Amino acid sequence: METQETQDRDSGFDAFADEYDAALDKGLRLSGETKEYFADARVKHLRTRLVEYSVDPGNVLDFGCGTGSATPYLFGTLEISTLLGVDPSEKSLEIAWDQWSEYSASFESTDRQPTPIFDLAFCNGVFHHIPVEERDAALQSVRDHLKPGGWFAFWENNPWNPVTRYAMSKVAFDDDAILVWPYEARKLLAKNGFEPVRTDYVFFFPSALAACRKFEPLLRWCPFGAQYLVLCRKAD
Repeated sequence: METQETQDRDSGFDAFADEYDAALDKGLRLSGETKEYFADARVKHLRTRLVEYSVDPGNVLDFGCGTGSATPYLFGTLEISTLLGVDPSEKSLEIAWDQWSEYSASFESTDRQPTPIFDLAFCNGVFHHIPVEERDAALQSVRDHLKPGGWFAFWENNPWNPVTRYAMSKVAFDDDAILVWPYEARKLLAKNGFEPVRTDYVFFFPSALAACRKFEPLLRWCPFGAQYLVLCRKAD
């Protein structure tokens, strides 16, 4: 059951749905890049890691999908078969249905009953919007959607990075954000039935220093990238 706080937060995202890109661009301006650049790079990095672990996902859950902006990258880069995006914002889901109708994707409310049919779950920048006391339940919902041995790509904004914090301060819908530290993420995931396999840090250089990006694969261990990925498996 949703709390009043959760319902208020969801209504807030309904209000931002039409202007989501414009609001996000205010935060990304310092990087000199667009949201498409980051969405593409996230999924390309994820694909590299999945290949290393011989994971070829067919059915994917996008948890907290918003307007579905990861959809074309999940299909194009991971070459998945089907996608289910879930989100509490009905207005965002309406936009997702309209924008991505050419894909084998559906978009539904997070009220749906979890069914363990997915090979991979994906989320990006979702959990800093979820109240701390509701994060366990959210992770259990993700786990319940996954097949035995399924994988979860948990992406979050990195609190260690001061540029990330500054960028988020410029985004109106991040006013309620409570950032998730990487060690907290691993602890939460392990507590809720996941086995963290690796943590990677990404996005070190803005567009002005794009020539330096060739060195980023050597920095995955360094906890100062703008975002981090905790790649984990559903525990037995």
